[in-house]
Amino acid sequence: MAAQAGSSSAAQAEPFVENEEELIFGAESGWVAARTFCDHLPSLSTDLAHIPAPDTPCNRCQHPNENWLCLCCKDVLCSRFVNKHMLQHFQQTNHCLALSYSDLSVWCFSCDAYLDAQVIPQLRGVYETAYILKFGEAPPFRTV
Repeated sequence: MAAQAGSSSAAQAEPFVENEEELIFGAESGWVAARTFCDHLPSLSTDLAHIPAPDTPCNRCQHPNENWLCLCCKDVLCSRFVNKHMLQHFQQTNHCLALSYSDLSVWCFSCDAYLDAQVIPQLRGVYETAYILKFGEAPPFRTV
């Protein structure tokens, strides 16, 4: 019986996967690696040193939380979890790069992926500016 219990717990530890290509590194823990390059970086606004404050409400519905900054035109719009105004903005304008004011992550709608704002030189400045506006101090950058 003990041998059976040991073998069944070992089977439970390994998830069943039909197609190994569908696995995403870190997906079972909820962690997903951000990309360190994106073909859409040329669409960034030329002035990301001056951005709206993180507490800026959505430009369309005035919702105060879960807002994103369009990194192409600097509009502030709400997330998919509120009224989907940033997603609609992408669909209407093809502005695909956005920074979440909630966690300061950067998302590319075209790549359907997070981008590493601390590694990608074109994003590092806007990440630092947003961090300072949100927390009042410079971010602790990790070494790469």
